[in-house]
Amino acid sequence: MFDPNAAAPAGSGIFGLPHTEAEAAVVLIPVPFAATVSYGGGAEHGPQAICQASRQVDLYDLQYGRTYAAGIHLQDEPADLVALHVTTRQLAEAVIARGGAITEDPAVRAVDAAGARVNEHVYQATAAILKKGKIPGIVGGDHSVPFGAIRACAERFPALGILHVDAHADLRVAYEGFRWSHASIMDNVLRELPGVQRLVQVGIRDFCEQELASIHSSGGRVVTHFDLAWQRRRFLGATFDSLCQEAIAALPQEVYISFDIDGLDPSLCPHTGTPVPGGLLFAEALHLVTCLAASGRRIVGFDLVEVAPGSDEWDANVAARLLYKLCGASLQTR
Repeated sequence: MFDPNAAAPAGSGIFGLPHTEAEAAVVLIPVPFAATVSYGGGAEHGPQAICQASRQVDLYDLQYGRTYAAGIHLQDEPADLVALHVTTRQLAEAVIARGGAITEDPAVRAVDAAGARVNEHVYQATAAILKKGKIPGIVGGDHSVPFGAIRACAERFPALGILHVDAHADLRVAYEGFRWSHASIMDNVLRELPGVQRLVQVGIRDFCEQELASIHSSGGRVVTHFDLAWQRRRFLGATFDSLCQEAIAALPQEVYISFDIDGLDPSLCPHTGTPVPGGLLFAEALHLVTCLAASGRRIVGFDLVEVAPGSDEWDANVAARLLYKLCGASLQTR
């Protein structure tokens, strides 16, 4: 019999849990793919590292109670995606090394084709989970990989909102020539998925002029809360809770959370591919998610991406605990 107070049994699943996919209310999809990362690497190892670290997470949660009781299952890593990352990353590295592609390039076409293949895998896996009435969670991988999940959620829940926590706006157009770049995920969402009604961004502190123009020209479809603006308002007396409530108020009833780990203060994720000073403390990130869960809105899916394990387990440790909180918040809104 499973004992939630005991150490994780040998051979157990994520968080030391015994659930099969059929038994689980939350089904996690690992996507070990990070071909277009443009600075630091390693996010393709994120799912495995998070799973290993998760077995040290205590299962009773002061906010959400017995999250584990609903069942959480992590699917096996697809061997074909593991292999696809290796070959595609080699192609992408050559393009990135020469400053990206500005003209037609066979290597870029191959990388884009690989990205489309990942998108289809994630879409089909997410759609199957949603069809069964379960909550899908994507465990990346870089930030390009949730596109298929957002597509599936937007089709099932018209007028979907996205709460996007990130250091970067991710609104670049085909960054470095790659259509499915990690830096272009939200541009692709806005272009390709009319079912996404609104994108609310929190923690943003690194962006280019083109991205800023995209935000301003979105007609309110993109609501960006810049980290600098939030900090200035806090210095002048605004409470963090009031800022969270303001961000959440712009979201529709059904919400997908897209959480790039670099939205956190980089002391919590020092090995992530593109760390940026500033960002949310762990307790602040949890408060934002808790406010969303308490708002009456429904969290229909989520992702956690850009976790790159370093020489120690710290990044994966933080990510595993954040992942458990995302599971708990999502279950609370069912």
